[in-house]
Amino acid sequence: MTINHIIESQQFTLPKLKELFERTEQMKKIVARGGTMDYSNKIMANLFYKPSTRTSFSFASAMLRLGGKVLSTEHASEFSSEIQGEMIEDTIRIIGNYCDAIVLRHIEEGGAKRAAAVSEVPIINAGDGSGGQHPTQALLDLYTIYNECKTLDGLSVAFIGALDNGRTVRSLAYLLAKYDRIKLYFIAPEEMQIKPDILEYLDKRNINYELSLSSKGILSKVDVVYQTRIDKERLKKKNVNFENYNIDTKVLQTMKYDAIIMHPLPRSVEISSEVDNDPRAAYFRQTKNGLYVRMALLTMLFDEN
Repeated sequence: MTINHIIESQQFTLPKLKELFERTEQMKKIVARGGTMDYSNKIMANLFYKPSTRTSFSFASAMLRLGGKVLSTEHASEFSSEIQGEMIEDTIRIIGNYCDAIVLRHIEEGGAKRAAAVSEVPIINAGDGSGGQHPTQALLDLYTIYNECKTLDGLSVAFIGALDNGRTVRSLAYLLAKYDRIKLYFIAPEEMQIKPDILEYLDKRNINYELSLSSKGILSKVDVVYQTRIDKERLKKKNVNFENYNIDTKVLQTMKYDAIIMHPLPRSVEISSEVDNDPRAAYFRQTKNGLYVRMALLTMLFDEN
């Protein structure tokens, strides 16, 4: 299987995920020795229609540590061409003349797929729309789970927060469904629960899952807690108890000693800062893994195209 573009999580097979993890281990060694110049002839363009400092910096750092060069903007929606109504397809055709890969964050769900359909250089989806996908975040999340838990089979994972439009949750659910004996818990206010398309996908693959309005009684039995934010202003019901969706030291006391807590970041009040020093708090290790995984993904694209 050749990877021409990275658009959605579903495109990755188990053999390709294994290769990605192996390359990620190599990237750790490369970073430890100060980087490489193996890709000094490559240019990557960060084309962001919506700002995302962490994702943008992560990709830029990954490219620079591989010896390549970076073109970057987090304000593509302010381009004169965009103001005048230029289609994303035309923008991609033009930007592709200046680089060897385009990392695209688009405001419309499906924007990355449209870009890939016309692009002569690899497109990497860095998040599309409010309910699309964020495959590279999901891949670094999957690697983090594997690195921390030493397996991906037989795990139980709780997703908490605004799950309906959560690109990272949606993308990671697709990946976890590839493994055996997985149990997923989706914990959210009713109006922010995971969308039916994900549940239909899980049903087709006989993945065990539960929907819940509260984390109580669940976090004590899972291996991974994947916390996300809740946009309070979106809630129609104003009597929601947010303690059902937050993690503090009291919640830690109920969790398994070898469980891990993840978050795609940035966070607000959903994880107390007191949790940061607990060894189960993996979210900062998670962000570091993002560098290695994105380096590995870039090398796969450059080597196969």
